[in-house]
Amino acid sequence: MTDKILVQQEDFDVAAEYARLSDNPETGAIVSFIGKVRNFNQNSDVTGLHLEHYPAMTQLSLEKLVAEAHARWPIQSCTLIHRVGDLTINDQIVLILVASVHRKAAFAACEFLIDELKTSAPFWKKERLTDGSLRWVSPALSPI
Repeated sequence: MTDKILVQQEDFDVAAEYARLSDNPETGAIVSFIGKVRNFNQNSDVTGLHLEHYPAMTQLSLEKLVAEAHARWPIQSCTLIHRVGDLTINDQIVLILVASVHRKAAFAACEFLIDELKTSAPFWKKERLTDGSLRWVSPALSPI
């Protein structure tokens, strides 16, 4: 099974992505993380987000994160999909699926990937606030 790493504007289908990873009879665990756009951040009401990125830099960064997860834990495969563009409240923004023979490695790798994604991947996030203003979000100020 190969890894799937995408940055895209379109929404993703969690069931289809799960089915892709679960097809391996040696897989004993698939751990998932699905990030959604919430309606608040830093004591402000938020109506949506706009995410920008530099495609070549972002793709390389995500590939390095997945390679590091493979180097640190005995995982079989990963799916990492991150959306960019305009998103509204309750939209899915990120999907991480990690397949492994055992759950411990899958949990550890999934947690590593979301933590590193939040702090080191080159995405630039701008929030739309309820008063119509826009605010850039620093990765250091985002809850992990």
